[in-house]
Amino acid sequence: MVYNSFTIPVTIFYIWNGFAHLYYALKLKKTHPDHNFTNSFLIFILWIVAGVIYPFFFKRDTSQTRYFQGLAFQIICIYAPLLIFFILYCQYQFILKRKPQLRENRTIDKFVEKSTLMDTKNLNDRKTALKTDIHRKAFHLLPALIIIFLWIFAVNIWAEIWHGDEFWGISGEEYGIFLILTVGYTGVIIFAALDYVRLSHIFNKRSAYHLLPTCISNTLGKTLKKNEIYEFTRPVALVLSLVPTLFLPFGVFTATALIATLGDGAASIIGLKFGKIHIPKSSNKTLIGYISGFLASFGISLLVLWLFEQQSYNSSQIGIIGFVGALTFLIIDILNLKIDDNILNPIFCGYLMLLVILLL
Repeated sequence: MVYNSFTIPVTIFYIWNGFAHLYYALKLKKTHPDHNFTNSFLIFILWIVAGVIYPFFFKRDTSQTRYFQGLAFQIICIYAPLLIFFILYCQYQFILKRKPQLRENRTIDKFVEKSTLMDTKNLNDRKTALKTDIHRKAFHLLPALIIIFLWIFAVNIWAEIWHGDEFWGISGEEYGIFLILTVGYTGVIIFAALDYVRLSHIFNKRSAYHLLPTCISNTLGKTLKKNEIYEFTRPVALVLSLVPTLFLPFGVFTATALIATLGDGAASIIGLKFGKIHIPKSSNKTLIGYISGFLASFGISLLVLWLFEQQSYNSSQIGIIGFVGALTFLIIDILNLKIDDNILNPIFCGYLMLLVILLL
């Protein structure tokens, strides 16, 4: 654990964003009664947890470690907010001033009118639902792919081929954690800032929705469901939920991330495409969706555990660990709770797999 002048600002920044998130959630609950306050409150808790545990990821306190901590602090707390400010400033100064009519077109109401949003209550809207789900699941898969790429780059290229560990005095694993933390924490800040702008319509005359770039608005229109218009975007919840699981063995952490994305994606997309038997009948969940999600979760767990943990566990242990992760995903999917599965899947799948490891 290293609490110092570089890690404490990140902790404070995240705690501040947690309370900003909670404030927005309270306002949204008043203006939009359908807003899922339970999800928002859990995300608020995850903001606080992510801030508090951030220093614990740095196991050593050396001059080399502090250099990377300082670099991470600058990227997360300074460069990311400046990037958002720059984007919004350019929108105002160079686009809206030249085309003031855009301000009238950039409203939450216009967004709802123009966007083809999936209605989860309309089971007959399969074409729109499938198209939306393919976009959203691809969007959700991106964090997991980035995590795997950064780890492989740090351990297998930066350390083993380039010998960066000898020059910088930190191991490939430590450098991998630094990269994942920095990219992940920065990404959450950027997505959260865009959410603050998108949902600022709740402040009426002080709304900054018109500053949201058209390309971002169009992307959201392809990935949001109708019941998510007045909710925070799912990638924030997903990445924040993955943060506590970064303490797990990397193979388990990666399996957790892929179960929450590929497993969920397989269940949703295949269920929408081929599902006939709905369980329950009034739900958009289907029998083939449950089976597909379980099999995809089990298969991807076996693959990444074998790739990253084969020296730590034998084949039967890997099979048991992967099965428990997939079974946990299936149970959460069947329960279909009102809590976002992007919050439930990473935490429960990850730590139940850890429990199996401890029992083995």
